Formats: sequence, C-alpha cells, structure tokens
Amino acid sequence: MALPPILQNLPLPIIGSPLFIVSNPKLVIEQCKAGVVGSMPALNARPAEQLDEWLAEITETLAAWDRENPDRKAAPFAINQIVHKTNDRLEHDMAVCAKYKVPIVITSLGARTDINDAVHAWGGVVLHDIINNFFAKKAIEKGADGLIAVAAGAGGHAGVKSPFALIQEIREWFDGPVALSGSIANGGAVLAAQAMGADFAYIGSAFIATEEARASDAYKQCIVESNSDDIVYSSLFTGVHGNYLKPSIRNAGMDPDNLPESDPSKMNFGGDTAKKAWKDIWGCGQGIGAVKQVLPTRELVARLAGEYQAARARVCGG
Repeated sequence: MALPPILQNLPLPIIGSPLFIVSNPKLVIEQCKAGVVGSMPALNARPAEQLDEWLAEITETLAAWDRENPDRKAAPFAINQIVHKTNDRLEHDMAVCAKYKVPIVITSLGARTDINDAVHAWGGVVLHDIINNFFAKKAIEKGADGLIAVAAGAGGHAGVKSPFALIQEIREWFDGPVALSGSIANGGAVLAAQAMGADFAYIGSAFIATEEARASDAYKQCIVESNSDDIVYSSLFTGVHGNYLKPSIRNAGMDPDNLPESDPSKMNFGGDTAKKAWKDIWGCGQGIGAVKQVLPTRELVARLAGEYQAARARVCGG
C-alpha cells in the first residue's frame, strides 16, 4: 500500500516524536523546516486555550516558509492526542485540531473509531502508537491509517519487544505506514529501521537536547553526559512502564535501582500530577549515547541526514 500523500517525498524518513512538556511550536517549526515531521502533544499547551494560539503559529509560520521556499517546502506536522479516559481535554483539543485541519494526528493509550473518523473527516491521517502486535491489529481495525511501533529502548512509555520481532510481526499482515521507535539517534539507525521494514524512524530523545526544546539546561546536559546504562524502566511515575534518566530519579530522592511498581488503576496522563512527574523525572530512551552536544534542531537534522546518506553509501552502494 502506498503511503498517504502527506507522508510521501519527505527529505528524510523521520518523524519527530511528541515529547510531553518538552515539545513546543518553536521545536515543531524547526523540525518541519529542516525536513522531518515535527510533532507535539496537545496537552503541552496549558491552559487549553493556548492550543489555538500554538496551532495558529505553526500553520502560519510553515505556510510563510513554503511561500518563501517553494523548492524546499516544510514537512507536515503532527499533534499527539492521549485518548485515555483520564484526558478530560480530548474533546476540546480535537475541536481545535479540526479548526486547523491538522494534517497528522498521533493517538496514544487507546484506539478509538470516533477519533479516527473525526480526523478523516477533515482530511487528516491517523498514526497510532503500539507496543505489540495485538494492539497494532486493534488500532488498524478501528480505523488508524498507520502505526508507530514503540519497541524496547524508546524514551517515555516504551514497550519491551525487540524492533526486529515487532516489525516482522506487523509486516506479516499490514502493508501501510509504519514508523519505528526505540533507541534511534543517528542516521545509520534510521536506515536500519527502513531495512527492517519500517517506513520511518520515530526519534524523540535526541531532540530534547536541542536549543529549541522546552527542557531545562540540566535535562539537556544530562542527556549529553549519559548513555544507555543511565536509563531505568519503571511504571512508578505514571502507572505505565517507561524509560527515564537515572540521575533525575536520584535528584528526586529515590533509588533508581530499587523502585516500587505503580498501581495501574491510578494512571494519569493529563493532569498536574502527571506534569509534575515528567518535569522532575526525565523521560529518555537508550539511544542517547549518540548525543554529544546540545545543537540547534537544524544542525541535529543535518547530522542525521549526513549519517543516513553515509550509511546508505556504505551498505547500499549509494
């Protein structure tokens, strides 16, 4: 199956993942201008009314860029919607997305036919993130256009499946758009994702260490100084397992090597409690050993592009 038109002919096969708290219009705009799909969670706009302002800024700025750069148009942008029952803003945020006809909506923590139908009604595309083949089938059955396979090692809420196993199982029955997430932070890994059968690499943690990201300097520097040994997988903070930086857990007065399990019935993804958890406990994936310095987004994308082309030349002969 061919990719939807909005996802065809991207300069780089990369989707920037939505980073809770960290992603903002400035980061999204710079990602898109650099040629990768930029994204952010709707919940990052606080209060809720700010989402209208942010979407106006993104759409107007990218439209102006396209007028001024007809031969180098921006990549499309995406908005992430948490469709879990704890998100009491979903109806409001979907209405704002409809107003701006957001081209790509990334849905998380639940597959819902009504949400998919709403996006399709304004001409948008839905990508749903999943951690296993069971949830992948459920998402497509409910009308998602594509999948984001969140494999082991991804930042934030991550699965435990090897990317080799996860992509292999999905491609046995689904030939639509698939992005792969999990420890991808250099251009060689982007090519590897495609070699496994994914259409796109889904990159998050590397973009935290950019000048435009809305993260503290300490958070960014911690990523630069850390590697996969500094990542811990825990369900304590939101009720769903995710990957976090050990130094941030220590700074919060806890032992990262001896964390209790959380009660999944108390999951919270949209309220102030969740915001505080992600502000103090820093989500991050295992691929950060490739991140050596804080860079402007355009320079990070340029590095990824150079590494990607070098990997293609090395492996594919051009």
